Amino acid sequence: MISIHNEPQPTEIGDVRVANRAVVLRHVRRHAPCSRADIAAHTGLNKATVSSLVGELIERRLVRETGLTENRVGRPATMLVLDGAPYAALGMQIGADELVVVAIDLAGTRLLTWRRAFAAPSSSPAETVRALAALARRAITRLTGQDRRVLGLSVGVPGLVDADGVVPRATALGWQDVALAADLRAALREPDLTVTVDTDANLAVLAEHRHGAYAGAAHLVHLTGGASVGAGIVAAGRLLRGGQGFAGEIGHLTLDPAGPACGCGRRGCLAALAGLPAVVRRLLPDTQHDGPVTDFLPEIERIRALARQDDPTVLAGLADVGCHLGHAASVLANLLNPEAVVVGGHFAALAPWLLPAARAELATRAHAPQAGGCRLDACTLGSAATALGGATAALTAVESGRLPTA
Repeated sequence: MISIHNEPQPTEIGDVRVANRAVVLRHVRRHAPCSRADIAAHTGLNKATVSSLVGELIERRLVRETGLTENRVGRPATMLVLDGAPYAALGMQIGADELVVVAIDLAGTRLLTWRRAFAAPSSSPAETVRALAALARRAITRLTGQDRRVLGLSVGVPGLVDADGVVPRATALGWQDVALAADLRAALREPDLTVTVDTDANLAVLAEHRHGAYAGAAHLVHLTGGASVGAGIVAAGRLLRGGQGFAGEIGHLTLDPAGPACGCGRRGCLAALAGLPAVVRRLLPDTQHDGPVTDFLPEIERIRALARQDDPTVLAGLADVGCHLGHAASVLANLLNPEAVVVGGHFAALAPWLLPAARAELATRAHAPQAGGCRLDACTLGSAATALGGATAALTAVESGRLPTA
């Protein structure tokens, strides 16, 4: 008798079911409303498997039926959409002058967007953790009061983040070796939800890839604007992290060795030339008389107002910042050949005056004709893109087919 050694073991069978569950959830998210037959036809899963998986997802209120449709060949079919009403996820971001929290449900519907004025660059890590925890607790209380279960929380930081949620260095915040994920879990008293930390750029590009104008693009970059400048990179449909998770630190790429000093100790870095504090210092020099800026929104509005009035100094300064932005985009275009580089934060707010010069610089510096097809556009998701991406990331376990624990 020949012994069969490759029969599926129970754990392998379970893994296959998890993977198939993820396939079904992904199809419903992208193609809802759709029927069980649609799912089987487009995923290659057999009808019995689809029926079993959908039944399980309906029972756990991740998918729901919406009734019958008759606009199809053959018998009417019961249509399915994502549900997830009992669940929510939180994303947070640490900005130059504020903390932001966003909550979404499984379908990506925003449940809340809250902001709290907070000068993180002049605050200690411990003060920042306390402020994050207080804002998160308020959001969790609001959501649980709506009979929703919060599945996870992900925080975006303008700096390096390792796989354990430690921030080895965040120049814009003055941080070194901050165990942010562990500290935040402790501040929240070890909550019954996942708490993770990532770079603000990685989370912003996740939001862009899911909810933005280039949703679903296989090759995409999001350049953050704010306390620092970072690049979140999607390559071949996957987030590019690098060997230790430190990919995308373009803010400390030297563009002008004779340029202004950067907080990292070098000169002429992109962050020192085009980061939010640098832009405000250059275009509104009078702001320096009152000490460090702790509220950047009024300053951005002043710059926008002066630009609309065709102030020559401001227009020239914005064009110069746009050239630096285009230079950085050309480096990304030459290295990665993305479909688009999308700029957020203050770059998006000032896009009407930055992008013409940036696009011209990209076209001049890119090696491939037409910059290899790379487009340079402003983010359409608003200034909470990182927090939105954090909430999206917090749903990763469910979207990968892992059911919420009972």
